[in-house]
Amino acid sequence: MAWKKNILETIGNTPMIQLNKVVKDFPCTVLAKVDYFNPGNSIKDRMALKMVEDAEADGRLKPGGTIVEGTSGNTGMGLALAACVKGYKCIFVTTDKQSKEKADILKAVGAEVIVCPTNVMPEDPRSYYSVAKRLATEIPNSVYMNQYDNLSNRQAHYESTGPEIWEQTEGKITHLVCTAGTGGTIVGTAKYLKEKNPNIQIWAIDVYGSLLTKYFRTGEVDMNEVHPYISEGFGEDFVPKNYDMSVIDHFEQVTDKDGAVQARRLAREEGLFCGYSAGSCFQGLLQLKDRLKKDDLVVCIFHDHGSRYVGKVYNDQWMMERGFLDVKTFKDIVSGRSRQRLITVHPTDTVAAAVALMQQYDIENIPVMENDRNIGSLSEQGLFNKIFSDPDLKNQSVEFVMEHPYPEVSYDTPVERLSSLITRENGAVLSKDEAGSYHIVTKYDVINSLAK
Repeated sequence: MAWKKNILETIGNTPMIQLNKVVKDFPCTVLAKVDYFNPGNSIKDRMALKMVEDAEADGRLKPGGTIVEGTSGNTGMGLALAACVKGYKCIFVTTDKQSKEKADILKAVGAEVIVCPTNVMPEDPRSYYSVAKRLATEIPNSVYMNQYDNLSNRQAHYESTGPEIWEQTEGKITHLVCTAGTGGTIVGTAKYLKEKNPNIQIWAIDVYGSLLTKYFRTGEVDMNEVHPYISEGFGEDFVPKNYDMSVIDHFEQVTDKDGAVQARRLAREEGLFCGYSAGSCFQGLLQLKDRLKKDDLVVCIFHDHGSRYVGKVYNDQWMMERGFLDVKTFKDIVSGRSRQRLITVHPTDTVAAAVALMQQYDIENIPVMENDRNIGSLSEQGLFNKIFSDPDLKNQSVEFVMEHPYPEVSYDTPVERLSSLITRENGAVLSKDEAGSYHIVTKYDVINSLAK
């Protein structure tokens, strides 16, 4: 019989998965260390447990104590799992740019979550760093884990992530690619791998708006480099103590858009439903692929699971609002065809008049409107069947033969969504533009749009 004594024993030993479609034009093999297989769905489970165990060992964390941490969500989840098993309370402080799903998940495992503003300096009393530190001084029997400066963070990866990668690649790894945030994952893993083979290249992926890249290159903390960014889970506006830049060979910056787009691509083409930082990690590798050779073996670390980002990266509306998603919409279809007024009929119009309009304008679908309300519809096929059965029907009012009204959608609804709304029984959809005027899109409009 084989079982785990508790959930914490399932942390680590995550799979290494070869990438295929997204790297088809690469000269070498690319593997992903997919750490969302951890019980908390992120690589942070490793260092969260290590920080707790070390705090217990040195007496900072006592029975019945409270764990306080500033976290974007993943570290909090790891700490919460440890707290559940070991009997501690948790208070997590996060920022308002983090996805709602992350906060909800933390609450689900019993943690208290406090949300602070993103766009303030670390030393600002409102920042999530400052609030977490203050709470740890005010709450009796509590400990501030401080993943940024707590060296147990990088030690966890020196003891687990590094050895796993070395063993899974049989020591053949030539490049490690990892997003850079607290520094724990990349530095701890790099330290172990560099001890095994100092020729292994360590590539850190950063985001524009973070100061880490310039600090790596110049040793200067330049706050002029810092500006708001949307990417989650990596990049910093200060340099955590977990960093040892001597084990990192290169820093590469990526944009918010590219990271989000590549995360969706990994899900779509590889079946890897990863978080924002995985997309950014892969985008960084894409930008550096010309440095790779045939016999190289690249390992990318994919930190967390896409479920944390279903309201953001994997939400079309969120992506479009930020200009991250280049998709055709209802508006694009209307804008791309010749301008013409929407042909409609009133419920008291005759069926014969509706048929005449269809013939005059060569259309198959007509909305039935009353007081600018979409109350029904007429289709050429539906009218044909009814008139064929009862020729006198053409003299009756439309209200007696009209079908269900066409669905109404927002003006920026993606074409792919429209195609699922248009069926055999329902040949069109309606939408209002910014001025409040109705427009119609039919199945032929969708087909023409997708064919272009």
